[in-house]
Amino acid sequence: MLAHVPEKWAPVFRDGANVKGELMISSRRTVLARAVAVVAGFLLPAPTFAQDASAKAFLDAIYKAYVGKDTKGISLEGDAAARRYFEPALAAMIIKDGKDAARRKEVPTLDGDPFVDAQDWEISAVNIDVADAGPAKATGTVTFVNDTPKKVVLDLVKLKDGWRIADIHYAEGTLRGLFRKK
Repeated sequence: MLAHVPEKWAPVFRDGANVKGELMISSRRTVLARAVAVVAGFLLPAPTFAQDASAKAFLDAIYKAYVGKDTKGISLEGDAAARRYFEPALAAMIIKDGKDAARRKEVPTLDGDPFVDAQDWEISAVNIDVADAGPAKATGTVTFVNDTPKKVVLDLVKLKDGWRIADIHYAEGTLRGLFRKK
């Protein structure tokens, strides 16, 4: 629908008007669609950038300890260390397995580093991507080179004390799966 624009206003409307000074008036449908889009923008949950950034910071801090030559990685010695990185049920499995193995004077089920799925490492080219996986959940995909390219996927949960790992997926299985096989 076209509406006539008075000549004195025509220069103001030049961008939205035709050369005769006529301005296009939006249909009710267009106006309604725009209004719905604006309202939806306020009502729909905003992207969880802060959540993703926090989960990413958690993973960045872990993998920073592995990059380069002769790095020590993250020590999981002691109950507090396991609880610092893993959610309570997984931390309890790791702690129990370690104590049971020590009592039997055996190697624990987790006999390598869970973060890089290896016993030895010289990590380079680390890339960490984090995606929202629901309320207080995220999935971290970490790719790196340790002689050969590797990928691990971490299921993360947000607890009152911060982000924790609920499971780690490797090419051959999962961290939780190691303890279930026993």
